[in-house]
Amino acid sequence: MSVRELVVLGTASQVPTRHRNHNGYLLRWDGEGILFDPGEGTQRQMLRAGVAAHDINRICVTHFHGDHSLGLAGVIQRINLDQVPHPVTAHYPASGQRFFERLRYATAYRETVPISERPVTDDGGDGVLAITPAYTLDARKLSHPVESFGYRLTEPDGRRMLPERLAAHGVKGPDVGRIQREGVLGGVSIEDVSEIRRGQRFAFVMDTRLCEGVYELADGCDMLVIESTFLDEDRRLATDHGHLTAGQAAAVARDAGVRHLVLTHFSQRYSEPGEFEREARAAGFDGELSVAQDLVRVPLPKRAP
Repeated sequence: MSVRELVVLGTASQVPTRHRNHNGYLLRWDGEGILFDPGEGTQRQMLRAGVAAHDINRICVTHFHGDHSLGLAGVIQRINLDQVPHPVTAHYPASGQRFFERLRYATAYRETVPISERPVTDDGGDGVLAITPAYTLDARKLSHPVESFGYRLTEPDGRRMLPERLAAHGVKGPDVGRIQREGVLGGVSIEDVSEIRRGQRFAFVMDTRLCEGVYELADGCDMLVIESTFLDEDRRLATDHGHLTAGQAAAVARDAGVRHLVLTHFSQRYSEPGEFEREARAAGFDGELSVAQDLVRVPLPKRAP
């Protein structure tokens, strides 16, 4: 059975707290795992959350501040120690190549697993990083003091067979599979007996001010994981340091038609998580909402009818 869920490994911005580890998020997408922004302590959080190195197929780093990347060294070495049986691909800003290399080879270890480096460049292209049968992965540039990119997964559209139309056209039994494979059967086309099933969309947006890239990534997402470092009372501070407030993040989700909003990356100055939810609701977001906590699992919403 396919599983699509977000496993939250850490939710703190800048420094960990007693209750929040540095950032770390594993997206389970059917049989694949994509690890986003492994901050310090991610390897231990994986153990606590029941995530194995074998679960990781891709690593996506938004930028090279420590709370989003210091865990790379431990995670990469664990992938090699456990001799993960499949290749792993790493995406990160090309401008931070020296940081990736330092973290990848921070200490001596035996390399047993091929890790392909596919850095992200700001070349004005369409941002596509990978195309697989299960999704297309692309990136958009964000606005932060160091170069930062957000990531987005888009599942290809499929088709939903409609029983009443199949019956009306006399298509049944093995012929259902045949028309799905061949597209036409006895003058009946696949369009006559089915409808488009929109592919699911997931976006991951970390440290950034409001910018075009934020809106492009969020557009029409089933789940948006987005930083909300500050509350609205500290909006100027957020802008100065290249971050979002809970209200700004929720307004983006509202305008983009997001179905499930996950707020995370919280400043240690705040002790009451409920404030982030209140601000998000006050901004007019009325979809599913999660204020992320370490070690929780957040399932992607069921497909919209």
